[in-house]
Order: sequence, then structure tokens, then C-alpha cells
Amino acid sequence: MAQAEAIARRTDGPHFAKLDAAALREEAREVRKRILVTIGEAGLGHVGGDLSVTDILTTLFFGVLDVEPAAPQAPGRDRFILSKGHCAAALYTVLARRGFFEEAELSTFMKPLSRLNGHPNRRKVPGVEANTGPLGHGLPIAAGAAMGARLKGETWRTFCVTGDGELQEGSNWEAMMFAGHQQLSNLTLITDRNGLQQGARVDDTNDLSPLGEKLAAFGWEVRDIDGHDHAALLDALGRPGTTKPVFVLARTVKGKGVSFMENGVEWHHKVPSAEQIEAGLKELSR
Repeated sequence: MAQAEAIARRTDGPHFAKLDAAALREEAREVRKRILVTIGEAGLGHVGGDLSVTDILTTLFFGVLDVEPAAPQAPGRDRFILSKGHCAAALYTVLARRGFFEEAELSTFMKPLSRLNGHPNRRKVPGVEANTGPLGHGLPIAAGAAMGARLKGETWRTFCVTGDGELQEGSNWEAMMFAGHQQLSNLTLITDRNGLQQGARVDDTNDLSPLGEKLAAFGWEVRDIDGHDHAALLDALGRPGTTKPVFVLARTVKGKGVSFMENGVEWHHKVPSAEQIEAGLKELSR
């Protein structure tokens, strides 16, 4: 299928055929390859976290979210907020492949005057719901959106992805308490639990364990899954809560898919060389 035909298929509004687990796996492979190229061209980025969150974002945009790239502000759309905004390259790649803008624009990532900034901007990029980057902002916004939907009697859902290091920010816990107390069953929080943050392991910096039990104590329904298993992601993300907000504890690998990057703390924001990009692309093409 030619790229133009693929974009046309993906932008076919409410008639978009959501992908199954096998198709999501192949789509995620292509997303990872494009992330490597994009970060290599820019000479900037956060490749480790981009690769760990890829399967989550791919499953959301190609298998779960009710969104229309041709009408990104449609009132009844589901809302998605990437709170770990430094992983913008992964979000932009998925948005482009889903048809929100032309994939060729990814080559402008972080270039002067590009709208594809290092952190997503809702006023510039279609499909971006909130400006994020300062950690701890996305979940409070998402909780507010979910509450707004309830007050208006709307049925759309709100999803938010955070990093695990990001949960050291206290604003997240205030939002968790609020959402649990309000029983916002239309809200789903996904934490990209790759265990690493800038310069160190998360649990060595500030141990979050037992994370699932803490969210359960705050009144959340906890779904603990492999964050690279597309069938598990489809199941966990596809079902809203019954009377509680949903917490998806997605256990992931930083740098997933490129062996020499996996579980390496240095890849939080290290930029791969041309030779490393070529090696990574070969691995992802097998």
C-alpha cells in the first residue's frame, strides 16, 4: 500500500477500522523505525522513553481511541494526554501515521520554526490535547477533562500516559485522590513503568512500590499488564471502569526493540549515532 493510500485509509473518520493485536504489533514496529530516523535527523530527543511507550500509543490511536484526524476537535472525540511530554517524538510519529498530519513533516522535528517542538503544543499540532513537558501536569488536566465530561453528560473517555519517574511529582497524587473520590470511571491512567528515569533507576531515586496497591487504596481499578503485549493492552485500555477510574500499570522496557538500548539509563536522552541507527533499523526489520 502506498503512503498516500495508507493515510487515506487512516483518515476515514468514523469508518476507520481499528487494528487487532497482530496488526498493532506490525504498526508499532514501523513506528519504532520512524522514531529512530526522526531523532537521528534532529540530533535531539528521548529515544529510550519513546521506544518504551510506543506499544501503548500505537494501541491507543490505532485500536482504542475514537478520534477523527480530519476533525481533531470533534466534540465527541476521546481525549488523550501524553503527560510525559518529553517523549513527543513517539506521539508525533503515531499522530502522523494515523493521519493527523503528513508523515514527511516528522523530518522537521525540533528544527527552527517547526511546530513539532520537543514538547507537544496543542495550539500547533492537531491531535495534541494539552501542552505537556513539565512533569506532573497531564494527569490533573485529564482528571479535569473526565470530570467535565461527566458534568456535561458526555460519553467520551479520557486517557493519560505518565512516566513512572514522573509519579514522584505530588500533583499526580492529588489528581489520583480526586479521581478516586469522584469515581471517574471514564478516566484511564497508563503509567509507562520502564523503571528508569534521567540518570538513575526510579526505585533508587524514590521507590514507588507497591504502586498498584497504592492506586487501589485511592479507589482505582488496577490492571497490571505487560506494556508490550498488544492483546493485553487492547483488553486493558478498551474497557472503561465500572464505578472506578482505571489504572493500567504497563510494565515496559526502556529502549524496547533495540537490544543495545534496552534497560540502559544512558538512553534517556542520548542520541544514537548514524551507525547505531542503522543497526537499530536492522534489528527492527527482522
